Amino acid sequence: MNFFSLSAIHARMNREKPMTVPSTRKDLMIVNMGPHHPSMHGVLRLIVTLDGEDVIDCEPILGYLHRGMEKIAENRTIIQYLPYVTRWDYLATMFTEAITVNAPEQLGNIQVPKRASYIRVIMLELSRIASHLLWLGPFMADIGAQTPFFYIFRERELIYDLFEAATGMRMMHNFFRIGGVAADLPHGWIDKCLDFCDYFLTGIAEYQKLITRNPIFLERVEGVGIIGGEEAINWGLSGPMLRASGIEWDLRKVDHYECYDEFDWEVQWQKEGDSLARYLVRISEMTESIKIIQQALEGIPGGPYENLEIRRFDRVKDTVWNEFDYRFISKKPSPTFELSKQELYARVEAPKGELGIFLIGDKGVFPWRYKIRPPGFINLQILPQLVKRMKLADIMTILEVQAINSFSRLESLKEVYGIIWVLIPIFTPVLGITIGVLVIVWLEREISAGIQQRIGPEYAGPLGILQALADDTRLFSIGPSIAVISILLSYLVIPFGYRLVLADLSIGVFLWIAISSIAPVGLLMSGYGSNNKYSFLGGLRAAAQSISYEIPLTLCVLSISLRVIR
Repeated sequence: MNFFSLSAIHARMNREKPMTVPSTRKDLMIVNMGPHHPSMHGVLRLIVTLDGEDVIDCEPILGYLHRGMEKIAENRTIIQYLPYVTRWDYLATMFTEAITVNAPEQLGNIQVPKRASYIRVIMLELSRIASHLLWLGPFMADIGAQTPFFYIFRERELIYDLFEAATGMRMMHNFFRIGGVAADLPHGWIDKCLDFCDYFLTGIAEYQKLITRNPIFLERVEGVGIIGGEEAINWGLSGPMLRASGIEWDLRKVDHYECYDEFDWEVQWQKEGDSLARYLVRISEMTESIKIIQQALEGIPGGPYENLEIRRFDRVKDTVWNEFDYRFISKKPSPTFELSKQELYARVEAPKGELGIFLIGDKGVFPWRYKIRPPGFINLQILPQLVKRMKLADIMTILEVQAINSFSRLESLKEVYGIIWVLIPIFTPVLGITIGVLVIVWLEREISAGIQQRIGPEYAGPLGILQALADDTRLFSIGPSIAVISILLSYLVIPFGYRLVLADLSIGVFLWIAISSIAPVGLLMSGYGSNNKYSFLGGLRAAAQSISYEIPLTLCVLSISLRVIR
């Protein structure tokens, strides 16, 4: 086969080869958003592919935090597991408690007293308002409006005051129980809650005036991130994201749980399907929640707040708890409930959507299988589809309207590790230089002693090794400390890592010059404070020598720095 035949075959293969990347997208940029965004607490990372400011692709990366909540539930009784569930979503803790007790109540066909059901509804709707408020503030801050962020905490603190008065806790309440609630409402709580409802209605009117008709706000959210009704159903969306797409679907109306059927309220929905529609749904839901709370407070019945008949204990007899430990340590152990051998899916209408639990009982006190259906996680699926062909600035608008902030979070340890990894590259050279100086001083003394045929430094440690360190303890006096600390501070201008540059070139040079100029002052103070004329003369000489070195060195460095800046 000759050369021309090979060329023809090669040309034909090139013509048949599909073009993978258009010529207009040669310079695509890949940007990492997260995992450090404030409202995500480090649990969500977006890998965004950009063509200029146009979003070509977006890939959500999850799994940064996983605490095994489902496996913990399978090794705890329901009562033991209740304190854990408030960590699923700390913005709507009452809903996580509600679904945790609703599932075994349905398995065991346990009746909840009417008063307990009313109390649950009141707490759930207050928690819905608190969750929507903490969605509204960061959402407005991310699109450029800071004022509402401070306003929402004003009302949210009032709700937390009500929670604290009723449950003893502001966020992690542990208030719901199988068959009722942990405690009745305290005296005066109902009047205080009614006063809050009247006040909050004026606050919603203030939000409407400040935000809803703001032209800048409308420009940012109107027509952004549109989701059709059929598309929302196909993606499995729920909550405000589903209702903003024209689907009247609210589990409080559909499943008829608790006592929502006894109140007069309407499902809030919009048909546009954009970010503005999702905002309007949440604002309207807060008004409906106030309406439900007011009706429940005014019509709350008397009676018990828990079903005492279901407080049965484990059926195992003659255990160790019936002996010494039971009599003297724990008179009232937590009740355990036998979960019948069947499977069940329970769900509630949480602020972000459908919060569900798939539960399988095995005639034991522990669930055989415990699967959680979080609304925020499911609603995240459509994000790559929404942000494509949008601008980079629209990502935060779409993401915040989804209210994705209910993943598990364990950030305190993560922050400690971050601080440690920042300090390690700083203290490594400082520690190395300090130890090196001590070794050099010790060697200089040993060598000088050997030359002069006298005994070397043997006052501290074997062979005087620790004498240099003992001399350095005198640096804690004010004079020597000024000289040493100023030298150590000059390390600030060194870039210790690719993510840690404490100062840029221009500012760093001037900072280094200013701090190093402090060292001669410490030398003078050390010599003067020694109360010895020879030490004082030595300090003067050292200060003069330092200044004589500094002036030409500073001029050299400044000339280079100014040249680079220009």
